[in-house]
Amino acid sequence: MISIDCELAGVLLSNPILAASGTFGFGKPYADLYPLRKLGGIVSKGLTLTPRVGNTGTRIYETPSGIMNSIGLENPGIRAFLENELSEMTSHGTAVIVNLGGGTVREYVEGAELLTEASRRLRSAGKRAVDMIELNISCPNIKEGGLAFGIENEQAREVVRAVRNATTLPLLVKLSPGAKDLKEMARMCEAEGADGLSLINTIQAMAIDIRERRSVFDRAYAGLSGPAIKPIALRMVHQVARSVSIPVVGIGGICSAEDILEFIMAGAAAVQIGTYNFINLRAGDTLAEELIQLMENEGIQSLDDIRGII
Repeated sequence: MISIDCELAGVLLSNPILAASGTFGFGKPYADLYPLRKLGGIVSKGLTLTPRVGNTGTRIYETPSGIMNSIGLENPGIRAFLENELSEMTSHGTAVIVNLGGGTVREYVEGAELLTEASRRLRSAGKRAVDMIELNISCPNIKEGGLAFGIENEQAREVVRAVRNATTLPLLVKLSPGAKDLKEMARMCEAEGADGLSLINTIQAMAIDIRERRSVFDRAYAGLSGPAIKPIALRMVHQVARSVSIPVVGIGGICSAEDILEFIMAGAAAVQIGTYNFINLRAGDTLAEELIQLMENEGIQSLDDIRGII
């Protein structure tokens, strides 16, 4: 029997395939297309303590082998999420991971506290709740916070330590590809109590409208994702996985079962599918089956047999 189940920071997953933050909403649009239980888990749209309207101007722009986005963490806020979205998000029979953003350390902490208390109450009532927090310290397209926290070790340390003290939920820290020393950042997060790491976030990039003589985006730069960044993401996951003992979730241009195995071989415990959800609206419907078939063809019985072999 081929085994693709796995464990991520103490949370059991039916398979290693997670829907990445910012590409899946809270699951509702995709639930009409296929059973979301086919995914190992869903990572929510990035949430902040208070609602955000996001960036103005162009938000999505296609580029060779990928897309650029300048969404700016548009979201309804954590309280509205807990009231209006969480119940349905936890109804699909798959793990629920909430991506938590913020502009200040206090905002991160208050958000984590709200998520933790809501989850405690739900579990006390015998209901499903948030399984994990993904701490987003690396959003490249908001004006304040975000990227700055993900670049400098000491700023990141302050956020990770504060949120770790504010929640009992398993904590993933999402790393920025722009960190000054990615391996050192990863080791710092582990030392401060992170249960796992996810990487990479989008890479800061630019597009220019030559007819208008201006940047395509109101904020000049945007985040690049998709197949174009996969080789970079794979290299960074490999480096980080060899630097820490906590699990690593690979993100970046994953579009096939072959891509998934590459990231597992590089050391990833699980992966997140992002841009591919836009290329193929039913991406999560067949990837697990394709992964099993590929493993069978390659004589791989379990993901544990190949994890980190490179």
